[in-house]
Amino acid sequence: MLNVQQAFYNLPVRDLDRAKNFFAHVGFELYPQYTSELAACLNIRDTTFVMLVTEDFFKSGLPGKRIVDNHQNVESIIALALDSREEVDRRTELAIAAGATPVSEPSDSGFIYSRNFQDLDGHVWVFNHLDFASAAGADEQGE
Repeated sequence: MLNVQQAFYNLPVRDLDRAKNFFAHVGFELYPQYTSELAACLNIRDTTFVMLVTEDFFKSGLPGKRIVDNHQNVESIIALALDSREEVDRRTELAIAAGATPVSEPSDSGFIYSRNFQDLDGHVWVFNHLDFASAAGADEQGE
């Protein structure tokens, strides 16, 4: 197994202040030690972070590469498991109120409930709740 100490996911953003305000509205915490005028660090969990990086700074380390237009294409999907269905709904509604666009209708497969949206820069996020107790109960009942 790979022994990862920390994980940083880097996302290019057009307007860093706007992106920081958006994610603060949704409830993400900024990690000030890794935040500057070029990037802002969202603290997802103790050792998991999302770096919001200005497009110019993002491109500076990738000569010859173009940034994907996420409003037209999908480069990745960031999925975060939350504590409850209610928290999934609450955080998604906060994102929509802050300017996010829903990608599809909520999905409920019984033990996985999820909602997704595009942030202001078009990155796709999924908030989901995994109810393994429900899934185990269904398996025990032969469903």
